[in-house]
Amino acid sequence: MELWAIVVAAGLGTRFGRLKQLDRLGPKRVLDWSIEAMNCPGRTVVVVPREHVGSLGLDDHRVVAGGETRSESVRAGLDALPESATHVLVHDGARPLAPPSVVARVVAALSSADGAVPVVPVTDTLRRHDGSPVDRDELVAVQTPQGFALSALLAGHAMGDDATDDAALVTGSGGTVVHVDGDFENLKITVPTDLRLAEVILTEREQRGSHV
Repeated sequence: MELWAIVVAAGLGTRFGRLKQLDRLGPKRVLDWSIEAMNCPGRTVVVVPREHVGSLGLDDHRVVAGGETRSESVRAGLDALPESATHVLVHDGARPLAPPSVVARVVAALSSADGAVPVVPVTDTLRRHDGSPVDRDELVAVQTPQGFALSALLAGHAMGDDATDDAALVTGSGGTVVHVDGDFENLKITVPTDLRLAEVILTEREQRGSHV
């Protein structure tokens, strides 16, 4: 297995109000944390807005311009992978706190499946627009990194469809995808409140580490 990572950070931060991936989280940017969480030194493709290619100080990584949609940005990352790559992690650049344990579970699951997705239980009570209830026990919330055999992910994207979830493309092309345990600390920065919560989690992690 030659494992590479694609960190997708080409979003414009419409709901956040600015490029959230470039905001500070402790001593580093959100994007820097997201890249480091993949633990693929020298084997990472970072997909960023076109105007920021070459200006983010990411010289140790392959940096490419994203597209109009998330799927187009993932495909730009796939195009930048070397022929020697066999497996790939696809991670949101706005998930800076993905724990090593989650990444390890995703990678381990790839020995027996085309793809692996970290999930957590849904904790909110859910209703449909018409007011009817939804059984949350039947649902899970999907996180990243999602891991794939490269051939399966390429087959999924070859259909040209757009999706916010790469696993849907892989299953749509006949691939097998399994779930592994995610982590509630692996939050996605969507609004400024999420960034403040991430700061709290980061501080608590540092305190736990100092206690150890």
